[in-house]
Amino acid sequence: MSNVYTVAVLVGSLRKQSINRKVALALTALAPANLKLTIVEIGNLPLYSEDLDAGEPPVAFTTFRDQVRATDAVLFVTPEYNRSVPGVLKNAIDVGSRPYGKSVWSGKPGAVISASPGAVGGFGANHHLRQSLVFLDVPCMQQPEAYLGGAGSAFDEAGQPSESVRPFLQKFINAYGQWVERYKKA
Repeated sequence: MSNVYTVAVLVGSLRKQSINRKVALALTALAPANLKLTIVEIGNLPLYSEDLDAGEPPVAFTTFRDQVRATDAVLFVTPEYNRSVPGVLKNAIDVGSRPYGKSVWSGKPGAVISASPGAVGGFGANHHLRQSLVFLDVPCMQQPEAYLGGAGSAFDEAGQPSESVRPFLQKFINAYGQWVERYKKA
C-alpha cells in the first residue's frame, strides 16, 4: 500500500470566482488515494520585507511557513498576469523562502498547473514559476505539462469541471501522485 502524502496547494488568484481556485478544488476532488491536498491561503500575507523577519515575524508569516513546512509536497495553481505569476503568489514564495537558509520549499516535490481564459493557458506564468522553483530546490514534475486554455468555460455553475476538462485534470493529478510517490521513496 502507498503512503499518503500531504500536499500544500497554493492558488495564485484571490478572486472569489477564480478559475484557478476551481482548478485547485477539482484537483483536490480528483486526487489519487496517495495524495491529500489542502489549499494554503496566501492572500493575508504582508508583502515580504526582511525587516519584518528581524525579531518576531508577523503571525501570518509564521502560520504560512508552518503550514507548508508540515507538508510533503507542493502544488502551484496559477493564472498569468503580464506573462508572469501574480504578485500574491510571488510574495508567498518569497515569504516561504526566508529567512535565508530556512526555506520551507526545499526538497518538496512540486508541480505547476496554469489556467487562463486565453488560448495559451498561462504558459508564461507556468514557465516563469518553474524558474523560481529551480532555485528553491523544488523538484518540479516535468511531464505532463499543464496549461488549461479557454478555462473560462471549463467549469459549470457549481464549479465542477466539464466532461472535456475532467480527463485532462485527472491525468495531471494522477501523474503528480506518481511523481510524489517516486520522489519521496527515492
